[in-house]
Amino acid sequence: MGLDTGPDAHKVTIVPEAEIAGLMTPEAAFDAVEAVFGAMARGGAYNFPVIREAIGHADALYGFKSGFDRESLAMGLKSGGYWPGNAERGLTNHQSTVVLFDADTGRVSALVGGNLLTALRTAAASAVSIKHLAREDAKVLGMIGAGHQSAFQMRAAAAQRSFEKVVGWNYHPEMLPRLAETAEELGLPFEAVSLEEMGAQADVIISITSSFAPSLMDADVRPGTHLACMGTDTTGKQEVEAAILGRATVFTDEVAQSVSLGEAQHAVAAGLLAEGAITEIGKVINGDHPGRASAEEITLFDGTGVGLQDLAVAAAVVDLAREKGVAQAVAF
Repeated sequence: MGLDTGPDAHKVTIVPEAEIAGLMTPEAAFDAVEAVFGAMARGGAYNFPVIREAIGHADALYGFKSGFDRESLAMGLKSGGYWPGNAERGLTNHQSTVVLFDADTGRVSALVGGNLLTALRTAAASAVSIKHLAREDAKVLGMIGAGHQSAFQMRAAAAQRSFEKVVGWNYHPEMLPRLAETAEELGLPFEAVSLEEMGAQADVIISITSSFAPSLMDADVRPGTHLACMGTDTTGKQEVEAAILGRATVFTDEVAQSVSLGEAQHAVAAGLLAEGAITEIGKVINGDHPGRASAEEITLFDGTGVGLQDLAVAAAVVDLAREKGVAQAVAF
């Protein structure tokens, strides 16, 4: 029997990585992520258990994040991971692809390049937390980390508050020019600072590192600060001292991930933070939690990264690709 490629054949939409930049904007990513966080808090969307493994080849980490949103009917998975040797090959170290399925039939519906989408959805998550939790009068943005993701983080954050300055720190100071260039692009002055100086100056601090030891200490964080910890997504990773979470009001994308592989894993293990004290950011978005209670409160968003974020932005980019006529349809 030959392959059915007639007009009634099932078609799969393919949106290649090269098309993503021309389709998905930071604003659209923000809207998609904010909406899915709200759906998660309403119980209308849920993530499946994460699979993440060291494969014993190329020093790589590989895994799957998946879920289903009953409200938008986005269903599928993101497959990929981290290949540390890719930079030498001229490739991005983080590699991923999103596969979407038809919620009514289970048939595959789309295949979407996931590298840029991952960067945009991660930045959107911290921006959502800034919108809902940072002080309205926040003027100084602090950046811990100067890797590839940092530029996306800074651009997304700058859209949420009228920042007047960016201060930055990185374990490898030679990478700080990336932060300086991004700040200049945004029309903001940039200053390289120590972590102590960052804590003294910054009203909002974003950490986006792959560290397994805390960089920012509790003594450096002053009242009123909002922190978005975006790098901890694996057991053992840690960006800030656990004591910070002990005195902050802690929010997250998903509590189960926060306590198992997010920044909160260490504070919970040390008895400094109860799992029940962590609030889903979606509850603030939906108006079921007041968010920041005072100008002196320290708020912290533990952005672990959930599969539903990937599905939300992938579904949005598929719609955009179809609207603009750049989607490839393949009989499958």
